[in-house]
Amino acid sequence: MSTCDHTSGVVYIHSSPGAVCPHVEWAIASVLDTRLGFRWTAQPAAPGELRAEHIWYAEPGTAARLAGVLCTWPILRFEITEDPGPGTDGERFCHVPELGLWRARTGANGDIVVAEDQLRTLVADCQDVDSMRHRVTELLGTNWDEALEPYRGAGEGPPVEWLHSVG
Repeated sequence: MSTCDHTSGVVYIHSSPGAVCPHVEWAIASVLDTRLGFRWTAQPAAPGELRAEHIWYAEPGTAARLAGVLCTWPILRFEITEDPGPGTDGERFCHVPELGLWRARTGANGDIVVAEDQLRTLVADCQDVDSMRHRVTELLGTNWDEALEPYRGAGEGPPVEWLHSVG
């Protein structure tokens, strides 16, 4: 893969039940077509759950494929970023069990990009200032950011080691 046909990003698993972690790691590895060795740590914001993150390098569109496989487990809290590349916008996906999946395009500086057609629809559909404010917060993913914020900074603690039986 040349430098022009790949991008990078990060997948953050903010919280996952321990029993699901090996399956999540396998699903991510299958999308990235590589072996992974996640460093799972305790998630203080959700006692009994674990967190991990992984920087990835792959072709554009990988973040969407990762989000697709991770949505298999609606109990996960996750966030995926994909950096912009030549001729492609970046993307950001957030998933919270109570809210579902949110997706947005991102610019070179990481800001959410609201497209012209989204703005036209917003202006056409919103009848008052309150409905416009509500729709703008949806476009910017405000509810997802607020729900994920307690999980983002957490993560102290030793890594969790998986024991595998042999034979």
